Amino acid sequence: MELESLGAYLKSRRDRVTPADAGLRTYGTARRVPGLRREELAQLAGVSAGYYTRLEQGQAGTASRQVLDALAHVLQLDPAETAHLRNLARQPATSRLVRPRPEEPHPRVRALLASLGETTPAVVLGRRGDVLVWNRTGHALVAEHLDFDAPHDLARRPSIPRMFFLDPLTRDLHQNWEELARSHVAYLRFTAGRYPHDARLAELIGELAMHSADFAELWARGDVAECTVGTMRLRHPTVGRVDVDYQVWLQPESPSHRLEVYTPNDTASADALRLLSDQVADRVADQFADQLADQRESGAARPEALRRTGG
Repeated sequence: MELESLGAYLKSRRDRVTPADAGLRTYGTARRVPGLRREELAQLAGVSAGYYTRLEQGQAGTASRQVLDALAHVLQLDPAETAHLRNLARQPATSRLVRPRPEEPHPRVRALLASLGETTPAVVLGRRGDVLVWNRTGHALVAEHLDFDAPHDLARRPSIPRMFFLDPLTRDLHQNWEELARSHVAYLRFTAGRYPHDARLAELIGELAMHSADFAELWARGDVAECTVGTMRLRHPTVGRVDVDYQVWLQPESPSHRLEVYTPNDTASADALRLLSDQVADRVADQFADQLADQRESGAARPEALRRTGG
């Protein structure tokens, strides 16, 4: 799937701004477009209609920062949308997609995740929303039905966007699925503007658009957002209702990686997270006990085997 062009994004944003929003008077005349006309946007931004038309058609070369900022102002873009506009403007008219190397979290990110312990759920996400690593409570909170070690296997590495739109269990988990789905799509579009040559990202967007009507509808809206904070309202299969706030810590060494941390936003949710953490600790203790038992059995069997072989 081809990623978004500057012209397509400008048109989608132009369509959503009415003349009244821009302070124009229409005198009740019929209009054939839902938002601003090209010549209206050009006049308000202080550029010629011909230049703006070529810009929207991808024929004007690279637009200056001043022109982009003027367009962003008229189109009433927020900071994330303006950053996306600038990212798209830097893209060449034609570009070849490349397949990047698999992502791995920086050692400092792993150390930060470990420092949170198991009482605070957390997940480290790559640029496309792949789970690079998670702590056990983070895994139990957002993907209890998956193998904890799945992020270490590149063939099985969980993708949060793919789970959100193609996994019924993930959809059932989130009571505010529609709100979060909009955020996921808006962030994927923001990422696509930053990494226009990422073949894996283009393939993910194409897969989701093909197999999820919900994703295709949301993608067509053209919304952009960075999505660094928000609330997840969960119907957890083990501990019941859990409402958590998520906040994203960006990593200087790996700017495309995000450490997402979840904290309870009410007393009942705090109790549920403590219960979940205790259950995780019990499972880890049971696994450790099983490993010790296996080691003892293998250790006891070895002398007997040596006696039989004369070793």
